[in-house]
Amino acid sequence: MSQELLLGERQDLIRTRLDLSGRVIAAALAQELGVSEDTIRRDLREMAASGLCRRVYGGALRITQSQTSMKERMAIGGARKAALAQTAAGLIPAGSTVFLDSGSTNLALARALPAGSDLTVATNAPAIAAILLERDIATIQLGGLIDPGVGGAIGAKAMRDAEALCPDILVLGVCGIDPDAGITAYTFEDAEFKRFVASRSKLVLVTFTNDKLSIAAPYSVVPLSRVARAVVEADADETDVAALAATGIEILRAG
Repeated sequence: MSQELLLGERQDLIRTRLDLSGRVIAAALAQELGVSEDTIRRDLREMAASGLCRRVYGGALRITQSQTSMKERMAIGGARKAALAQTAAGLIPAGSTVFLDSGSTNLALARALPAGSDLTVATNAPAIAAILLERDIATIQLGGLIDPGVGGAIGAKAMRDAEALCPDILVLGVCGIDPDAGITAYTFEDAEFKRFVASRSKLVLVTFTNDKLSIAAPYSVVPLSRVARAVVEADADETDVAALAATGIEILRAG
């Protein structure tokens, strides 16, 4: 740019870029704006402290602040989640012990599992457990206080119950997924619970709708190196999907 922007103008531009693309690269911004990388990093630190972005190595990511309730999420995108669930169900071998983390897409997956399957499925979500029982699938329900936003138990009792499990497959609920930030969650307690179950699982699978791509929620769960497979929507953005695939995750498109 021909004229150096003032501090407020720079940060407004950074916010606009984050809104448009979900991420900014410090080196590229510094070159474009004619300032040092230290200046951009200082801007990003100030913005992160104000809750306007999430800093990662080399730049920053957009933060989605809002979190709908489980009940609201269950009513959104039913056909898309059903398509994801059908593909994910085909990745679960007979005889497996599976953990279905709380989430509306995993609720659809519970419905997609064949009735009477030779599976043992554990979950922290009562709504998921109810569907599994209806489908005559061996079910383990973790206990404790149910978080209404998460739709599942994530407290100390649920953590103690999870200590008895060593799942073959964890289908991890995703609040945000990004090559730099990894899998992220909206609350500290939910992130802690997810991370603990992931540490006890042999394989981690994720399945998510397009609105979770290139999003960094505030709390880290696991890096993408811990994720073996991801099921994405049929029309998921090619660039975003390629960035995930570059981390070594096996990507499958729904349908």
